Amino acid sequence: MRPYTIILRFMEHTNADRAALLLEDGSFYLGKAAGKKGTSFGEICINTGMTGYQEIFTDPSYYKQILLTTNVHVGNYGIAHNEMQSDQAYIAGLICKSFSEEFSRHLADSNLQDFLESNQILCIHDVDTRSIVRNIREKGAMKCIISSETLDKEQLQKQLAKTPPISGIELASEISIKPFYTRGDKNAPYRLAILDFGMKEDMIRTFLDKGCFVGVFPAKAEAKDVMGFNPDGIFLSNGPGDPGAMDYAIKTVQDLIATDKPIFGICLGHQLLALANGISTHKMKNGHRGTNHPVFNYLTEKGEITSQNHGYAVNDQDVLAKADLIEVTHRNLNDNTVEGIRMKNKPVFSVQFHPEANPGPNDSRYLFDTFIDLIKQSKLNN
Repeated sequence: MRPYTIILRFMEHTNADRAALLLEDGSFYLGKAAGKKGTSFGEICINTGMTGYQEIFTDPSYYKQILLTTNVHVGNYGIAHNEMQSDQAYIAGLICKSFSEEFSRHLADSNLQDFLESNQILCIHDVDTRSIVRNIREKGAMKCIISSETLDKEQLQKQLAKTPPISGIELASEISIKPFYTRGDKNAPYRLAILDFGMKEDMIRTFLDKGCFVGVFPAKAEAKDVMGFNPDGIFLSNGPGDPGAMDYAIKTVQDLIATDKPIFGICLGHQLLALANGISTHKMKNGHRGTNHPVFNYLTEKGEITSQNHGYAVNDQDVLAKADLIEVTHRNLNDNTVEGIRMKNKPVFSVQFHPEANPGPNDSRYLFDTFIDLIKQSKLNN
């Protein structure tokens, strides 16, 4: 066999294991491929958590987003299926520095490669993630495309140009497709109605642990459907997409507020509660995603380290203009954005961060107890 034939065959094998990443601003990176073979596109977003990649991959809030992990090692402790936050992975793709098929945790059921393949997720790794992060921090959120089918930049640019914008898109109804269902003991002390806009499993688990029998409604359920469950309280879940594009949900939340039932919203639920009160939202330059975001609680005058995942925020000036109706309860200590609000004349409150954590710290889990206390008080008054 001639030497150049050996070189060509080596190059063919190498290219088969390679992938390309193209950002909307034209930045182009070559790396190694893992997971499924193919092409994926979405909004690139950064998560700074050092652990919890499995919970992040299976969080429906990451629907149509390509995740970049700033932690160097991904896959090193495997996949444990009892820690899933939903029944599948929702990320559109994965970008990381060091991808590991081998894992050290004896409780794991499978490796990351098998998990990504079974969930049809494409990964590019062995790229300079620090450079990509710096670029996104400077320029803000943008679309991107990953491919292990072609490494040609011009071809990828043509494909990326045809993809839809990342702002103004309503996504919650696309993934909240399960019909109404219940979980827990029907004889539990509290009946809780949940509007599922893309909910993590640990939210249900937490409420079950707090003594709730839950009825879970799809995103487009109307207030009359929710109230037909005869709930003691109402929970508005997290989820993906632009809250400002969810007119149907804003109307439902307004109708539910009018019932005077206790209401608690998290993340997208927080944004919808703000919109229902005439407070607008905006897309952030980069968003907050990770397990180490500091928040100040005005009610306790204490700081909390929180888990976060959001690309939209409520507008500060609108909140201040509603001071007769709305009180700010939490602020982000990094950028001063509003992280929590409550209504002054109703048992209604919300937070932008994730108090259920998993992954993340437990500093804010008291908020579930706060909600249950509101339910108790409401039941006593009625």
